[in-house]
Amino acid sequence: MDSPAEIPYKSFIKIDRNSDISIYMQISNQLINSIQRGYIPFGTKLPGTRSLSQILEVHRNTIVSVYEELFAQGWVESLPNKGTFVIGKEEVKPQKIKDFQKNNLENYPKKTGFNFKTSNILDNPFEHSSCQYMFNDGIPDIRLTQINQHSRFYNSTLKRKAHKTERYNQDGSEFFKKNLAQYLNLSRGLPISTHNLLITRSTEMSIYIASEILLSQGDTVLVGDLSYFSVNMIFQKAGVNIITIPIDKEGIIVDEVKKICKKQKIRMLYLTPHHHYPTTVTLSAQRRLELLNLASEYGFIILEDDYDYDFHYDKSPILPLASADTNGMVIYIGSFGKSLVPGFRTGFVVAPENLMAEMRKYLGIIDRQGDVLMEHVLGEMIAEGEINRYLKKSLKIYQERRDYFALLLNDQLKDFIDFEKPSGGLAFWIKWRTPINLMQLSRNCTQKNLFIPKTLLYQNKKLTAVRLGFGNLNFEEMEKCINILSESVKSLI
Repeated sequence: MDSPAEIPYKSFIKIDRNSDISIYMQISNQLINSIQRGYIPFGTKLPGTRSLSQILEVHRNTIVSVYEELFAQGWVESLPNKGTFVIGKEEVKPQKIKDFQKNNLENYPKKTGFNFKTSNILDNPFEHSSCQYMFNDGIPDIRLTQINQHSRFYNSTLKRKAHKTERYNQDGSEFFKKNLAQYLNLSRGLPISTHNLLITRSTEMSIYIASEILLSQGDTVLVGDLSYFSVNMIFQKAGVNIITIPIDKEGIIVDEVKKICKKQKIRMLYLTPHHHYPTTVTLSAQRRLELLNLASEYGFIILEDDYDYDFHYDKSPILPLASADTNGMVIYIGSFGKSLVPGFRTGFVVAPENLMAEMRKYLGIIDRQGDVLMEHVLGEMIAEGEINRYLKKSLKIYQERRDYFALLLNDQLKDFIDFEKPSGGLAFWIKWRTPINLMQLSRNCTQKNLFIPKTLLYQNKKLTAVRLGFGNLNFEEMEKCINILSESVKSLI
């Protein structure tokens, strides 16, 4: 077939002369794309090199290189004394040239041509805003991180040859695992070795892997009456039955757990005992022992999420349940480097070796390469004591922020709210004495340049409360945020 005169090559071949990609490759890729999408039918005779160079306003040698590239990739053939033709099976009926105005090559398909499963459970609950100020649920202030110092650790590690001998797989950096195991032994009373550690990207990844292995559809999982929404989403996706357990000032109410155990089979109990999410209360020592005994008696798994162990102020942190577990009933989930630059953070799982072996299989599927180099850097920071020095310095700042945040709340909102100053963590749990519309409160604050995400709002017939993070705010920002919050509250009451 002769090249149809109506093919407007210049309309679908766009050249960016500022691009790092050579012009001849830009033209080649767009011609191939147009052939694939049917804009240039099979059997079409392409214009001569001189003609196409004039159409596209490029040098003839550029088009010569284009045709050589098309030939090398098997898209065209050159017939002596006839010209260059698009290779492919010609249609019996003449092909109609597509409307280039309506079918631009730059338009990627908006929808798939096939059906697939969708999940409302996994809808992203996080919101974003352009407000100058915002509350979160307790995230560290990255402005406090010593980025230059972290970079020096990374650069020095990169130049060393030691890390190059390590294997890049799901087992992670043995150097980091060795130092992390010692660190967890000394700081959290976990008498573990590297065989009990799995390095992951985040707490959520750790819990996802655990749920994939340990939970089956129809299993029963116990969580706090108020619990971390991301973890609940993971459990719901696994198809389990979730039962909520009441929380009081001593943490999860163990007697309620026992009542359920007597009635039905429980597969897992998920809890955040150090600082319960979102209420920040600490599980009492007596209840910890009771839970361990119940787990052994009734055979359920305790999934312990210690998401903010590093942040404690008034006294030494309480050791994890896993440190007292002698029957292998506790899986310990944690994070390391949470107060560091985001790229320097990692998650981990502590569990008996037989479960660890199975977990590594799953990690090998979803994150086979890992980040051994970064893990080596973290291992260096532990070995040289840099982590302890940094935590000691940052904890002093966060404690000052916690105290000032409590002072501001008491000064401006004491007539409307109840709260207790948390002994650790980076967030306050605040309850309203008189119920107000929290969604309206959030909208009012947004109008005044303060964003309060809906994931921080907790409201039902019995409760009106919010979880407000303070760690990311300096004194001036706290004052502005509490002023806006106070004004918005008073406008609703």
